[in-house]
Amino acid sequence: MPHTVPACPQCGQENTYPDGDNYICPDCGHEWPQAAAASQEDEAAGDGVVRDANGNPLQDGDAVILVKDLKVKGASSTLKKGTKIKGIRLVDGSDGHNVDCKTDLGSMLLKSEFLKKA
Repeated sequence: MPHTVPACPQCGQENTYPDGDNYICPDCGHEWPQAAAASQEDEAAGDGVVRDANGNPLQDGDAVILVKDLKVKGASSTLKKGTKIKGIRLVDGSDGHNVDCKTDLGSMLLKSEFLKKA
């Protein structure tokens, strides 16, 4: 199984890289140990709890904030980083889209990895 470099837990950007025993995010300068990231991935994958970009568990009705700009298929505009979304609903969506919510662009499914608990 190939090991992929995780997105930065602080800013959510995906251009992180390994350096020695740590991962480094060149965007925000955050560093975190590779061993901790691997154990968090194992925990998150095994317990069935939907977690946000920072590893916090999400529940129905929570308010969340987008951690990166998201292009919306079929729409000419994007959901901007920092947008607050209230009253989410957790679902078993396809391709990891596990959060159902209403936004300014309408109702849609989002991946919890692009959200942080407000």
